[in-house]
Amino acid sequence: MNRCDWVTKEPLYIEYHDKEWGVPVYDDKKLFEMLCLEGAQAGLSWWTILQKRENYREAFDQFDVEKIAQYTEEKLQALKENPGIVRNKLKIQSVVTNAQSFLRIQKEYGSFSNYIWSFVDHKPIINEWKSIKEVPVTTEISDRMSKKLKKYGFKFVGGTICYSYMQAVGMVNDHTLECFCHPTHSSK
Repeated sequence: MNRCDWVTKEPLYIEYHDKEWGVPVYDDKKLFEMLCLEGAQAGLSWWTILQKRENYREAFDQFDVEKIAQYTEEKLQALKENPGIVRNKLKIQSVVTNAQSFLRIQKEYGSFSNYIWSFVDHKPIINEWKSIKEVPVTTEISDRMSKKLKKYGFKFVGGTICYSYMQAVGMVNDHTLECFCHPTHSSK
């Protein structure tokens, strides 16, 4: 079975690639979680964050956006001391800031899903890359998304993070053509 070249033999990585990466997500809670995790990845590898994902879920109240938006300084301090997550104070604070911005978008657009999926006209972009080397790190869409999210006050949402996010939540399908997860293969 062929997979994208970036996948290692680690079962957790295989599971993520086969069942999550590139699969469209419309649930606001899951969209928020993935945005937070992609931001945590900045400067690190996705593998580092993927291994800590359960710790993140526990530490951040299962990514309950309303709870996170109300975090106190005491809660932030406890998170900074949590060895199960990346203890970068700016990244931890960004989850709270992003929760507040996320709630504003939900109120304005009815859901975050409606807003974020509008960047791709509410349907996934299916790319046809032969090699992972062809896959861009940013696109015009991810750069535009980054600028718009920053205007709402989001942090850790540069163009590269936004493109990784788009891949993770299936707004973009960047499985290579030989990968069994590419939509041209019916055996998925």
